[in-house]
Amino acid sequence: MESSAKYRLGTSTLALGSAVLARLNARQLARPLMQELAETTGGVVAMGTYAQLNMIYLEICRSRAPVTISLDVGARLPLGTTAMGRAYLAVVTPEERKDLLAQIRAQDRSGWPKVRRGIEAALKQHRKLGVVSSFGDWQKDLNGIAAGIRGTSNTPTLVINCGGPAFQLAPEFLLKVARPRLVELVRRLEVALGLEPD
Repeated sequence: MESSAKYRLGTSTLALGSAVLARLNARQLARPLMQELAETTGGVVAMGTYAQLNMIYLEICRSRAPVTISLDVGARLPLGTTAMGRAYLAVVTPEERKDLLAQIRAQDRSGWPKVRRGIEAALKQHRKLGVVSSFGDWQKDLNGIAAGIRGTSNTPTLVINCGGPAFQLAPEFLLKVARPRLVELVRRLEVALGLEPD
């Protein structure tokens, strides 16, 4: 009888490990770019991914502005009303989006018509501008824009947002000044991660 047992990692364990490593790699690559965007805009720039009808912050960079958002790594944001959540919905497959929208609707039937209108407007905005927005939709005193990076079999779908207090970051500023910089950040991150943008 053999005294030493042999173990082998299953494919699901290996896939989980790959996803975790991809997230860590993306965070390391994105952090200097995110910090630069935060300093340039005076806002908060965060990276997040999907978790049970929420987006969860994986990384966050703040500017030196005296007033900022108090959210930190691990914070959860709703899918349907935040820029980060809407950007995620914009880049997943139509089948995934349909399933997620059904779940959002089931979670809050009374609020669904308003949430649906916001999501539909965001999807149109994404097709036109490459980003989505949430101007007071989640919290009335917060504005934000976001852009997503569609995942692959080895990398999770990620979203980068840029936002802050509405009195500091007006919609016009976010769309005219921050948007091109955010789009460029996402493009550079896709290249660094070896992903082919659509």
